[in-house]
Amino acid sequence: QVQLVESGGGLVQAGGSLRLSCAASGRIISSYVMGWYRQAPGRQRELVAAITTTDTTNYSDSVKGRFTISRDNAKNTVYLQMNSLKPEDTAVYYCNAHLRYYDSWGQGTQVTVSS
Repeated sequence: QVQLVESGGGLVQAGGSLRLSCAASGRIISSYVMGWYRQAPGRQRELVAAITTTDTTNYSDSVKGRFTISRDNAKNTVYLQMNSLKPEDTAVYYCNAHLRYYDSWGQGTQVTVSS
């Protein structure tokens, strides 16, 4: 099993930047598709960005051009660089590890963007 711990969330003004980290343990993540999801109050959890085992990336339209997902397999860590943040980016951000029928989730980290 993979255990995931997110960090790096916080309060930032609109236009600012944050970098989220997701540290994995228990398994090496190089074989997993890694993703960042977010959930705002009253809304469903949505995919923000994902990165495959060959470093192909995918982004939701709402963050394309502003967010960058990356992975460091040597550190067993996935990152989400978030630039030009908007109030609508406010949510709890979750890290996900996916392999075939297996999914593991972190506990989430709060990101709040003030206007």
